[in-house]
Amino acid sequence: MSGRPEKHSLTLRGHRTSVSLEAEFWDAFRALAREQGQGINQLATEIDEARGNQGLASAIRVAVLRALQAQAAGHAVRPGAVPPDPRDI
Repeated sequence: MSGRPEKHSLTLRGHRTSVSLEAEFWDAFRALAREQGQGINQLATEIDEARGNQGLASAIRVAVLRALQAQAAGHAVRPGAVPPDPRDI
């Protein structure tokens, strides 16, 4: 494990914001975006729109976790979709 979170800039609907995630989450987030045929800014925008009161970094971590859980359960995550809550699958 890498330890300290790494801060990276994202652009959401034309506005720059910084997000701090552990290196492993950045790697998994990039892989999820690639699998969905999206850039990380586009996927982050979708996650941002669906997150409610949750912080963006937490929402990204949860989206990554949900995608991995869906994959482990044999469910595909639709391209362009925020991964579902596994309790709803």
